[in-house]
Amino acid sequence: MKSKIITSVHRLSGSSHEFQIKNILIMSKHLYTLLTVVLFSSFAFAQNKVTFQADIANRNGDVIYIKDDNNTIQEIKIDKNNLFKASFEVKDGMYLLFDGVQYTQLFLKNGYDLKLKMDAERFDESIKYTGKGESENNFLAQSTIDENIFDYNELLAADEANFNKMVDAKKNLDFQKLDSAKLDSKFVALQKQNIEVSLFGLKQYYNQKLAGKKMNNSKAPNFDYENHAGGKTTLESLKGKYVYIDIWATWCGPCRAEIPALKKMEADFHGKNIEFVSVSVDADKDHDKWKAFVTEKELSGTQLFAGKTVLSEFIKTFNVNSIPRFILIDPTGTVVDADAARPSDPKLKEQLAGLLQ
Repeated sequence: MKSKIITSVHRLSGSSHEFQIKNILIMSKHLYTLLTVVLFSSFAFAQNKVTFQADIANRNGDVIYIKDDNNTIQEIKIDKNNLFKASFEVKDGMYLLFDGVQYTQLFLKNGYDLKLKMDAERFDESIKYTGKGESENNFLAQSTIDENIFDYNELLAADEANFNKMVDAKKNLDFQKLDSAKLDSKFVALQKQNIEVSLFGLKQYYNQKLAGKKMNNSKAPNFDYENHAGGKTTLESLKGKYVYIDIWATWCGPCRAEIPALKKMEADFHGKNIEFVSVSVDADKDHDKWKAFVTEKELSGTQLFAGKTVLSEFIKTFNVNSIPRFILIDPTGTVVDADAARPSDPKLKEQLAGLLQ
């Protein structure tokens, strides 16, 4: 009996032991399941963000910005290790990195782990990416360098037939580079779209220059615009002087970029027989913004506002479909150059010096 009891106890102990083991296995299984969920969630979390790091020598500031067109989607401050680090969500696509002075293009996708190393004093030439997403972004960086050395002046100087051939050849070459590089399919599609848009804009600019050449040596139409200093100013009232006209707007980045060069040009030819005239084509609702901008930036020359007359005979005759646009008129009111060089172009100073000697 005792023996049976002992046996029973042993069996009971054995059963109890078996129960405990099963319990541990089940708990372990639950723990494994829990860890799996946690790890999977962490992985999913990482996949839903871009991890970006920048190591910038000779940096222009302690903050960099990731922009979607004109909107900042991420502001990244320098850390104690002199690195810019951040994780953030994006919609897969093209973005801009702005260091406070210069821009470079980025292609970002959630899940990218991208590291940038560069020298701000050799901005485009020094850019190098490593990590997930490096191929697409290094391709973009090299494309920028290639564009900077491409001879657009030769292209724009060609006759119409050769211009179109050269544009088609450039497009085919750019597309071939993309197709042979084995890059992300969405990146390739977006980059091809950007190439198409860029070349379309180039064709528009070329056609504008062709139309402008036809206007050279013709009489310029009059205008009658509001003067920032008060009253109105007409082109007729400026006869007897050369007139260099800058058509611009406060919202136009390339227009604002020409302001320092335009101010210098005005100073260089101060006292000469030339009037520098800036015509704003801002919307009527931005009239006060224009007035404040001219005052705040201490813009010189004759500052005019086209306003409701933006579609005046003057604007339409010169076929102004993009800005900034520059027009040079002689003292008799005859068009010297309907698509004149920008203030930042050394050719303008040479041209004006020749006319005003």
